Amino acid sequence: MKNDQSHTTRTFDIPDGIDAVIEPMDATGYLAPVGFEDQLRAELGDVIESHDRLMFAPGPERRVFWAQNVWRNPVRMAIPSIKGAAKILKFNQRNWAMFKFDHFSRAKLIEANLPHVSAKRQVFGEPAPTAPLGSWTLIDPDTIIASMDCSSPWKNGEVEFEEDKTTPPNRAYLKLWEAFTRLGVTPQVGDRTMDLGGSPGGWTWVLHEFGTDVISIDKARLDPRIAKLPRVDFRQESAFGLNPDEIGYIDWLCSDVICYPDRLFQLVNQWMDAGMATNFICTIKLQGDTDYAAITQFADIPGSKVVHLYNNKHELTWMKVPGVTDQD
Repeated sequence: MKNDQSHTTRTFDIPDGIDAVIEPMDATGYLAPVGFEDQLRAELGDVIESHDRLMFAPGPERRVFWAQNVWRNPVRMAIPSIKGAAKILKFNQRNWAMFKFDHFSRAKLIEANLPHVSAKRQVFGEPAPTAPLGSWTLIDPDTIIASMDCSSPWKNGEVEFEEDKTTPPNRAYLKLWEAFTRLGVTPQVGDRTMDLGGSPGGWTWVLHEFGTDVISIDKARLDPRIAKLPRVDFRQESAFGLNPDEIGYIDWLCSDVICYPDRLFQLVNQWMDAGMATNFICTIKLQGDTDYAAITQFADIPGSKVVHLYNNKHELTWMKVPGVTDQD
């Protein structure tokens, strides 16, 4: 999940024998999650160019919450031909992901001339991809926009897992899988963990699978299969009535509880002020118009980060993991 803002700027080169014009855009590209284009556009404000979900704003990379992938130092490329475009991309980097929105047939022909990049789904427990992955898109038949340096190691930021379609009681577990995969760290056997808003039990199941002791809190009951797991302590009560000192120290505090952002902010501050939890992964649920002030107060907590996970809906995820999110 580390996002080093001091990355080295790389320059596109043109191989001998290819006639092309490449111009830096002096901007940064931001790819919105499907259905959340308005949120990203409002967040950026000064969008100077857009192509479907891909928006460009002037200057270097900014802190944004609604981008699924960020294209750093993009260039605009006048291409001589389909094979010429592929040769330029291959000359500069092996792995490329196409963002397809228009000129589909021609774009697919360019893609066919590039090295194959595996489209296998992420297996939970395996590390995130580490090979550099650039992004490109064809904005008209003779023009490509491309970036060698993107924020996500997955194609267009799409973190799709090999799902467990039998054990977890709902698909919310995918959010926690993605958070841990992006962080690159997980709870350890014997850790004490807490799932706030646990019902029906997807997150509780994930935490239990690591070998942790899980305190699961919700006014609604857990799925019976999850409730009977050996290290699950289900407590049918409100997450907001808990006293951290009475609960005791928690290694990982995870929350998917449905509440207004301000109420969640008060809750996590209560636990931080008490010094009774170290690592946090919390879903910020949003209703109606996006409350950017509420989101920013989470992002401004030292050593933390707010992101829109691929598996989020109209919500964001706040993470605070010392040694990881404080390096972003």
